Amino acid sequence: MAQTPSTMRTLGTAAPNFNLPEPATGKTVALADFQGSPALLVMFISNHCPFVKHIRSELAHFTADCGGRGLASVAICANDAANYPDDSPARIAEDAKALGFSFPYLYDESQAVAKAYRAACTPDFFLFDANRKLVYRGQFDGSRPGNSIPVTGADLRAAVEAVLAGQPVTANQKPSLGCNIKWIAGNEPDYYGG
Repeated sequence: MAQTPSTMRTLGTAAPNFNLPEPATGKTVALADFQGSPALLVMFISNHCPFVKHIRSELAHFTADCGGRGLASVAICANDAANYPDDSPARIAEDAKALGFSFPYLYDESQAVAKAYRAACTPDFFLFDANRKLVYRGQFDGSRPGNSIPVTGADLRAAVEAVLAGQPVTANQKPSLGCNIKWIAGNEPDYYGG
């Protein structure tokens, strides 16, 4: 199974804006909607990726748990739905409801938001502090399909706990690994591999 790593965007980068539809509700959700939360987690996920399927139950638990303590979370699917119909808006809505996600699950049809974040894989996590500066980008934890490491969310949880406690997040961060984002032909970004 091919693995694509996170681009490991520069820490301290400001959160790029977004304004995207939420298929489950028909509403539009924007970065500004999360104003006032002490921490914001932006996740790039997809429905068909085995790496996402491997963690999504624990991810739902993790975001619900941390959400009760101040973490705002949002997920975005940017995959080419024409060639990957499991990632269509209808399936995004179905999965969000079936999995009981407590966060909005948005659809980035143009893939412009994924490019703005330099997202490379699913899952890809970006944690921002109250000033919406990037403090963590990397893996949920060390578990991958088939490696027998339990799914705990330990790496991301440590970063979230630090932000919520007003403490610095360690700069020792490991890239997430997953399926590459399924870019629309001719729309591939130039940042892979760096």
